[in-house]
Amino acid sequence: MREEVYGWYGPLTLILLLAVWAAMLMVSFALFFVAIGSPFQDMTEHTIAASAGSFLAQFKTDLYVSGTTLFTLGLGDVLPHNAVARGLIITEAGVGLGFVALVIGYLPVLYGAFSKREVDIALLDGRAGSPPTAGELLRRHGFDGGETAITQLLAEWERWSAELLESHISYPILCYYRSQHDNQSWLSALTAILDACSLLITSVQGEPVRQAQLTFAMARHALVDLVLVFHLKETASWAGHMERDRLPSQDFRRLCGLLEDTEVRLCGDPASEERLRAIRKLYEPYAHALAEYLGMPVPPWISEPKTKDQWSTVAGLRSTGGGTLAPKAHFIIGGHGHESGTHLHDGD
Repeated sequence: MREEVYGWYGPLTLILLLAVWAAMLMVSFALFFVAIGSPFQDMTEHTIAASAGSFLAQFKTDLYVSGTTLFTLGLGDVLPHNAVARGLIITEAGVGLGFVALVIGYLPVLYGAFSKREVDIALLDGRAGSPPTAGELLRRHGFDGGETAITQLLAEWERWSAELLESHISYPILCYYRSQHDNQSWLSALTAILDACSLLITSVQGEPVRQAQLTFAMARHALVDLVLVFHLKETASWAGHMERDRLPSQDFRRLCGLLEDTEVRLCGDPASEERLRAIRKLYEPYAHALAEYLGMPVPPWISEPKTKDQWSTVAGLRSTGGGTLAPKAHFIIGGHGHESGTHLHDGD
């Protein structure tokens, strides 16, 4: 229920923001009219507002004139009686046209950036699980040619992080927009990529390391700058988050076992855990600060086993001896499992 409520928070906040802008413009111009003595004649009552009635009645007339002018209605039932009022009405009409144009241009930009952000997050599901984890990401790339694949993936996420930095700093309201898919968020995806880069930087020698360094630098830059945008710097302290360590020693050993068939050699080097712990201090406090503020959970390092994975390969359709297909397979279509035989995991 909390996720559903938070899911509505971003769009409703945007609508409220536009309403507040319109209300502030309308009230501001109404106060200008008050300052020049409310020189309007109400054609329905045949009176001049400045010379009749209380201040409240005058302000209601001024507010009505401001509203009809801002939204370019031009009803003409209240007429100005001096040049200053006429000039203000013309000015407000121009501002109203600009406001409408701003709304028309503002919404597509926001939702374009949101949709572009979500595409790569959805693609990460098949590569790192849901929620995405560094352990699963590296495990699923433990195949022949996996180094090249992970390098390309990290290059894409370096660009994704740069785009996130520019769009979400320009439009911070996008940070409140949650993913439309369960167990996914831009923050969990960004953190999982940082986790994977940390593992590669501290435990691997080879082609992916340089790209991991570049992606780590850009992703951390985006994370830190967003913390500064929301003024969360004081809450982003490593010491404050150690009581709920994301990778305690027992989980580190599990991670070693998970990656034993890949190029990542965690437990082969006694200093690898300490190096990993040192690099985690550079970004985990910022991820925790944003997670608390936005109500988005930080992903674990290792995903829990699932009986059915919608991204598992249909390995049962492989050819067997003699060129025939295996008679049984386990199909996962549209997120629902249809059991017809053996289930094999990705990479098998």
